[in-house]
Amino acid sequence: MKKLFKYILIGVTGFSVLSCSKFEEVNTNPEATEKATSAMIATRIILNLANQSTQKSFMMPYLLNKNVIWTEFVESYQYNGFGTSSVSMTAINDAENMVKFAATEKLAKSYEGLKYFARAIKFYESTMDLGDIPYSEALKGESEKNYFPKYDTQKEVFLGILNELELADKAFSEGEKFSGDPIYAGDINKWRKLVNSFSLNVLMQLSKKESDPDLNVKGRFQTILTSKPIFASNADNYEIKRSDKNGQQYPFYKVGNNFTIYPTMSTEIVDRLKDKQDRRLFYYGNPAAKKLSEGKTQSDFAAYVGIDHSQSFDVITTIKNSGDYSKLNDRYMEIPTGEPTQQLSYAQVCFIIAEAAARGWVSDPAVEWYKKGVEASMKFIYANTPNTTQFHHNMPLDDTYISTYVAGLGTSFPTNLEARIEEILVQKYLASFLQSEFATYYDYRRTGYPKWKINPATSLNSEAPTKIPVRWKYPTVEFDYNTENVDAAVQRQFNGVDDINQLMWILK
Repeated sequence: MKKLFKYILIGVTGFSVLSCSKFEEVNTNPEATEKATSAMIATRIILNLANQSTQKSFMMPYLLNKNVIWTEFVESYQYNGFGTSSVSMTAINDAENMVKFAATEKLAKSYEGLKYFARAIKFYESTMDLGDIPYSEALKGESEKNYFPKYDTQKEVFLGILNELELADKAFSEGEKFSGDPIYAGDINKWRKLVNSFSLNVLMQLSKKESDPDLNVKGRFQTILTSKPIFASNADNYEIKRSDKNGQQYPFYKVGNNFTIYPTMSTEIVDRLKDKQDRRLFYYGNPAAKKLSEGKTQSDFAAYVGIDHSQSFDVITTIKNSGDYSKLNDRYMEIPTGEPTQQLSYAQVCFIIAEAAARGWVSDPAVEWYKKGVEASMKFIYANTPNTTQFHHNMPLDDTYISTYVAGLGTSFPTNLEARIEEILVQKYLASFLQSEFATYYDYRRTGYPKWKINPATSLNSEAPTKIPVRWKYPTVEFDYNTENVDAAVQRQFNGVDDINQLMWILK
């Protein structure tokens, strides 16, 4: 084998010497573009921001969110084990080129809006995972030869994020329809709605800092809600619509996917939906085989059984072998287009505004936005699922059911502030099943809701087994190459220990 490899190298070398003058001619693809365009860069950036992983990796955030549990073997997220962050900024390195390559001033404004939004998203993800991060000096290796950026405080980062979102909204408002957008087809009005709706989400994550005058959380929130465009229906969702083409199918579609047998429904989802007699249960899961064999019907809430995610893996394996548990609904594996995968939905925005109203940030009735959120969630599921027994088990989320169910929510909405916030966040959690990746976890660590079971005996969080970690560790590469700056950030925030249980600034 080594000899064969040696001869292959000799052959390649010989070809290079004899034919170098024709190399470019032979290796030029006549169908490929030779110049990057604003649209090409935009497409790559947007897909990087909005897309999600596939197959097993797709499910990992939802183990942390306690949507599902994994039965292949012990998975860290299921048992609250954290490592280092994997957020990457490479996707936005050349975002500035979208603006430079634009053909008109108005197009340049549109791509400028996308640039600011993309930066805000990436820095948001990074600081939400870690705390203090490089911001003011970040992404300046090529332009200013700054390869070792300082770490800004998390407050400074959030002020920068909010500013970039305002700049994005302004730029889009001065732009025009642009090419290269696989989500909104270049509609700048829809992009403005997304930018401002995402701003509401960022402000809500700053709820513990609502009295900080520099951030002006409540004032910013009120301004956006009363004077700027935001999501108004499911048609505005920040999502990727799937197609039955290779690489564009639903992330957990069965073809080529060897992991479909491992996820099961968690009690955190099943029990809450059963308690509320909520038909979304029949779209999220399948009835337990054991319950059907005992005479229960597929349209009976009692036929659906979750598994407690905090139990030992041996116990979970025993339950799985018994058949007394609910698998995921077939629609997640059997339909190549599946449902659109969301990063931010109208339903979630409704719950964000409901929470803001409950906290007194805005004068709108919290219950009305709460009801809108549940309604939007149910309508999204119904609209994106074939109306067959296989997928709704004779319990469809039709208009009659939805209107009756949502009307009843007003009578049971709590009066106590803390109880209201818990109820809003529980419904936000139920609406985010297998959607929006880590969004529910961020809400949990901020508020403690939903109240998830934690079993110290099975926890992989060895330093604090009664808690779910509140951050990831800094990447090892930072300690290898940007040592002085990352060490200073760790010392400033966590007394010198890069600890997954130490509270970052937004959580204090």
